[in-house]
Amino acid sequence: MSIHDFDDIRPFLPEELPAVYDRLLADPEFQHVLSYIYKDTPLPQLEQLIRSCHTNLDFQLHVVYPMLKHLIDTAATSLTANFSALADGHDRQYTFVSNHRDIVLDSAFLSVVLHDNGFNTVEIAIGDNLLIRPWIRDLVRINKSFIVQRSLPPRQLLVASANMSRYMHFCINQKHENIWIAQREGRAKDSDDRTQESVLKMMAMGGDLRQLNIVPLAITYEYDPCDYLKAQEFQNKRDIEGFRKSPQDDLDNMRTGIFGPKGKIHYHAAPCINDWLDTLPADLPKTEYFRQVAAHIDREIHRHYHLYPGNYAAADMLTGTHAYAAHYTPEQQRQFEAYLQQKLAMVQLAHPDIPYLRERMLTMYANPVFNHEKANQA
Repeated sequence: MSIHDFDDIRPFLPEELPAVYDRLLADPEFQHVLSYIYKDTPLPQLEQLIRSCHTNLDFQLHVVYPMLKHLIDTAATSLTANFSALADGHDRQYTFVSNHRDIVLDSAFLSVVLHDNGFNTVEIAIGDNLLIRPWIRDLVRINKSFIVQRSLPPRQLLVASANMSRYMHFCINQKHENIWIAQREGRAKDSDDRTQESVLKMMAMGGDLRQLNIVPLAITYEYDPCDYLKAQEFQNKRDIEGFRKSPQDDLDNMRTGIFGPKGKIHYHAAPCINDWLDTLPADLPKTEYFRQVAAHIDREIHRHYHLYPGNYAAADMLTGTHAYAAHYTPEQQRQFEAYLQQKLAMVQLAHPDIPYLRERMLTMYANPVFNHEKANQA
């Protein structure tokens, strides 16, 4: 098996980067994005910096990493991580399977905290539905991303899924790179995080799941900048038959998710599931096997959420009880209520159903509490 078996989906190779830089830096829209993000750096200086990056990792560390660090300083209160379950992590490569909150930043911040803790960064599985501009496709493939081909007829989709699975196994076992992939296609808009068995079946098409060294990863944001946009989408889907987000909606979600305030952010890695996989009966039917693996990943993600006062306040506000009052003060509840009102005021609908939108937003913040409690009881 050769890296060129995956030319249509893999990240760019180092020798391909100069030509990609030429294409990228000639794109007016990309130039505008660069100027917006790096306000204080002249464009010629940025071009020189980009062209000095000879590998994908160079690009991540010298171009992307400083931008993300600045973003953490300006749009987040803190970014913390716990990788203590990966004691041998510096000698192995892992496939991080996580819940999915932000289109862009879940994987980006993961690479930041991995690098800061002495690990390699990740190759990122990204859906082709998000690559709505040529420069975005180029940029993500420089930034160690591989393409999940979703916009295909069923038969071609099956072939593409098998090819991507082979690439993931190649990436872990021959390229010796870490991988990040979301536990489901798209974000869980209500934060009820569940692993899609189809994702696991895809990963197994290229070989045994043990070869991928799967690590469940819990990502928790104190505040989701896109919460009101997700609530708005819920109402549109309720009121408009066949409603689908437009490419512009995806761009708006990306922009809001990147630059909106996030409060505290925490990443927590559970143990690699290989030892647990070894406890499953050898004769377990495949359907039951994937069901049990998905349920185990879910429990591990739910158990390792890092919850905030707003989550607990939302759970009580949603249920009309005080079951979690020990986890927040009256002042913290008032602050969360004020936050909720502020975000509801940002909804842009002709006829906003405020009680429904409020219930949707409360559910987003409360579901991690309910799932965390159930996982710990289990």
